[in-house]
Amino acid sequence: MRFPQHRADQHRTDQHSTTRIPEGATMTAITGFTAYSAPRAPRSRLRLTTRGRRVLLVLATVPLIVAALVYALNGGGATATDSSGSLEYVTVLPGDSLWSIAEQLAPRSDPRDVIDAIVDANGLTDESVRAGERLAIPAAYGD
Repeated sequence: MRFPQHRADQHRTDQHSTTRIPEGATMTAITGFTAYSAPRAPRSRLRLTTRGRRVLLVLATVPLIVAALVYALNGGGATATDSSGSLEYVTVLPGDSLWSIAEQLAPRSDPRDVIDAIVDANGLTDESVRAGERLAIPAAYGD
């Protein structure tokens, strides 16, 4: 005996109930209920379109450009200026040290303060000087 073929859009029904059985379902002999596993949807991978790439590029570069502009605009504010007035210059002679120069320039002042002012005015990294070097002296300690 041949059973009629079902079309894909029709549902099979069980003989004892009016429950509709989806296409592709199977009956089990032991339990009598329908086991149906829905087809799994394929995993979709994230696809980045050309427009999406451009948006990500803009979102990544805009903060960098803004930071560079802020840095460039504020970079000039860190330059040192001499607010006490003009500078005088002294040439270091053989055997001179900052201590001897400080004592000659301001005999009544503490030489350590004068040395600090000379080091700051000339941007020296240490307190050693060489003969022939030209040092700027702040106006407060000049003649």
